[in-house]
Amino acid sequence: MGVYLNPDNEKFFQAVNSDVYVDKTGLIAHANKMMRTLKKYLCVSRPRRFGKSIAADMLTAYYSKGCDSRELFAGLQIAENENFEKHLNQYNVVFLNIQEFLSRSGSMGEMLANMKHAVLWELLEEYPDCRYYNNTDLIRSMQDVYQYTKCPFIIIMDEWDCIFRVHRSDKEAQGQYLDFLRDFFKDKGYIYLAYMTGILPVKKYGTHSALNMFTEYSMLEPGPLAPYVGFTEGEVAGLCQRYDMDMAEMKNWYDGYWFEEVGSVYSPRSVVSSLEFRRFNSYWNQTETFEALQIYIDMNFEGLRDNVLSMIAGERVPVNTGNFTNDMVTFRDADDVLTLLVHLGYLGYDPAHKSVFIPNHEIRGEFVNSVAVSGWGEVSRALKHSVDTLWAIWNQRASIVAEGMEQAHFETSHIQYNDENALSYTISLALYAARDFYTVYRELPTGKGFADMVYVPKKRFGDKPAFVVELKWDKSAEGAIAQIRQRQYCKSLEDYVGNLLLVGVNYDKATRAHTCVIEEYRKE
Repeated sequence: MGVYLNPDNEKFFQAVNSDVYVDKTGLIAHANKMMRTLKKYLCVSRPRRFGKSIAADMLTAYYSKGCDSRELFAGLQIAENENFEKHLNQYNVVFLNIQEFLSRSGSMGEMLANMKHAVLWELLEEYPDCRYYNNTDLIRSMQDVYQYTKCPFIIIMDEWDCIFRVHRSDKEAQGQYLDFLRDFFKDKGYIYLAYMTGILPVKKYGTHSALNMFTEYSMLEPGPLAPYVGFTEGEVAGLCQRYDMDMAEMKNWYDGYWFEEVGSVYSPRSVVSSLEFRRFNSYWNQTETFEALQIYIDMNFEGLRDNVLSMIAGERVPVNTGNFTNDMVTFRDADDVLTLLVHLGYLGYDPAHKSVFIPNHEIRGEFVNSVAVSGWGEVSRALKHSVDTLWAIWNQRASIVAEGMEQAHFETSHIQYNDENALSYTISLALYAARDFYTVYRELPTGKGFADMVYVPKKRFGDKPAFVVELKWDKSAEGAIAQIRQRQYCKSLEDYVGNLLLVGVNYDKATRAHTCVIEEYRKE
């Protein structure tokens, strides 16, 4: 049993014995199927806080000869698999956390030398009787051990891509690292399985794209590993029932990633934190501050700012992900930035429509925080003052609501007021703060038509009034209120018990002014 060669199962033991543990051992069954085939090289990319390291620790505990994990896996899904015993603790496992070695090295050459020496030192100690051709050569020594023991190797590499995040612009160091990976993995018959985790897929870097032996499982295309990306809807529902938490609120805060294979996917770290602290909040900034996002959304690419504002307002925007080079410095256009944000977990991806969107309330808050401290003029101020606009609706201060609409509109240059959809975009920004208190519905079917926007209080804010918003251009705010009544837009809220406000907003193209009328609705 060593640190890097045949580790024990302590890290996975701690995960299983935590208060919140979700069984993802089905991943082991998939890895077993890939073993000793042309698909034995797996590169799994996920955002931070999505359980990459726990998965790596789980595979290590299962395959490593350095421990007996039968009791640890008893009762978990993989124990029911017909091949459970066949592969359990049967292999020489080399486990490498690249971030660990990188943080302790001054250069790429030093890092690779330290990593090779650390594994080689344990290999020679574990197999002292083996006849080595060159006991200073790690790759040749692994081949010698395989010939001597007939026991194959499994390589598990965590944070494999940290080089491209830390040494973003050092192409020489990146090339040196990729050359090592290619030599380490390619055409090595004694490696029965290789599993790499990271945030980015394998970098497209000239001739170094020779790492094409790896099958990629990413946030753009998770394939059969989709159930193991995050927490599924059923898993979260079970946790909410166990901890007596509101499933609807959990979904609003942490859902939004969606894969065709499994449907909704939740951010695991955030779900676990909300259960631990018994409250819904933003836990994203515990591992990464919003300034990390601000770097990218402040890039001066045509259309990027407009795309961000559209997504904050709840829209989806088209994206071309095909040209992304899988690093954090090579950006040719807004599409490259948006694609990176998918890999970082800041955006969800819809493969059917090839579009991106902000997945949930937690991440939307990160975007708003980033915009609020940027030089985005009136938009930044409108988002900061959205609380005032919401307060004005509660207190039926129509003139202040109209001012809030104008503030949100001034700097949204790509919005042309030629229909109600454009107006709804503006009010989404002006009333951003309402998302803390309300479930927001756009074009909710009501009565004899569609209400533009409906705000229904969340359970814990039952003292707040619901309100229906009708948006017009070149008509009148009074006419908007009349349409709400005539078309019975409040009919779908008959079961709602509490105050209900009708909000009519109009934009006059001639005067470029917004007007607003707010009325109470009395149920008959």
